[in-house]
Amino acid sequence: MTDQNWNALLREQITWHWDNQLRDRIEGLTDEEYFWEPVPGCWTVRPRGTGTAPVQGGAGELTIDFAMPVPDPEPFTTIAWRLGHVIVGVLAVRNAAHFGRQPTDYFSFEYATTAADALAQLDAEYATWLAGVESLGEAGLARPCGEAEGPYAEWPMAALVLHIHRELIHHLSEVSLLRDLYLHTPRETR
Repeated sequence: MTDQNWNALLREQITWHWDNQLRDRIEGLTDEEYFWEPVPGCWTVRPRGTGTAPVQGGAGELTIDFAMPVPDPEPFTTIAWRLGHVIVGVLAVRNAAHFGRQPTDYFSFEYATTAADALAQLDAEYATWLAGVESLGEAGLARPCGEAEGPYAEWPMAALVLHIHRELIHHLSEVSLLRDLYLHTPRETR
């Protein structure tokens, strides 16, 4: 097995999870689920000027709550926040740093005002990520990540790919669990 294509294996790792466990579980997400705050004090994506988080970022109608350093204990986050984090912090920032996407960050991104728009943003950033990983080929997986990855600049791109895939699986599984919680929470207590 010395002729193994590691690039294809890394892409298959995430596409299998995306196609069989993640994307279908969030299809049909409603706006009510997207913005649902299961506990008081959630961090979420909200209309500008309405949050209580120390920092809010975003260029459009909505902002995302956050703080640095992250408080202890960490605030509970909504589906909207988790999708915003995946779309921007996990995918879009890396797509910009490594695969030619227009630069963005938590402050300059226009967060989706509907669940359907958030899923469209997620799909677009995911497609850009997959195409970018494929474009690395085998040799590109071995090259250093570069300064965009801060203290991990010397780590190989393969390590970044593995990290981003773990983040996608982790956070989209959380979104799926929150959808289950929403479904099983009596309407009168939501």
